[in-house]
Amino acid sequence: MRDYIYDGTFDGFLNCVYHHYYTEHANGIFTKDRYQANLLCGYTEVETDVEKADRVYRAIEEKISDYDLRCVYRAFLSSIPNKEMIILKYIVYGFCKGRQVSSLHADSIVNDFQAILKKVSAEAERMLQFVRFSVMEGNILYAEVEPEHDVLELIHTHFCDRFRNEPFIIRDVGRDKAMIAYQRHWYISAFDDGMVPVLSGEEEEYRRLWKTFFDNIAIKERKNLRCQRQFMPQRYWKHLTEMTQLPDSD
Repeated sequence: MRDYIYDGTFDGFLNCVYHHYYTEHANGIFTKDRYQANLLCGYTEVETDVEKADRVYRAIEEKISDYDLRCVYRAFLSSIPNKEMIILKYIVYGFCKGRQVSSLHADSIVNDFQAILKKVSAEAERMLQFVRFSVMEGNILYAEVEPEHDVLELIHTHFCDRFRNEPFIIRDVGRDKAMIAYQRHWYISAFDDGMVPVLSGEEEEYRRLWKTFFDNIAIKERKNLRCQRQFMPQRYWKHLTEMTQLPDSD
């Protein structure tokens, strides 16, 4: 048994799956920043090889299913601790059971894997509801989010359809990356504070009006923070215009 250290990419992970079969079984799979030396087994830093990754990619598609391949990738986008070993166990089990593996819900390996999928899918669904755009100079729509899981690319279809002819940026603040899109063409790029567009002249007033509207329609006697947190987790409030306190006007 051996620990494998990889670069954090999906191709890098597939290389670890390759080595699990052709080098030595994996005791654990880690990114370098998460690894703590294990005295009971050695470790190998896996170099990402595109050909090896493609070989595993095609094996999952052919021996299990293209549906499960998509599920494996979606699960990889999660931030669940030890996700790599949960996914690896599912792949190994899938190679044994074939296309039926995803229907074996009572099996603990399948159940653990599908629990990750559920969390990622729920996060992506929340993003469709909670993303708030601001109009920046140049009529660029800009939004900031801080999802627990890496779901930016899972929401591109919705927003590309919604804003077909408008340029927009959705920035994942915690991961310093953003989805940049215009006319249904999109890509993911590194993105930091210095790249944020300048707020348009009218945006601040729009924010104030929206906050005033939100406050005025609310019935203070019926304010229920516990209920709000149930339907909208508090970690999303930071980037919601209606939940943000704005400075008073001069």
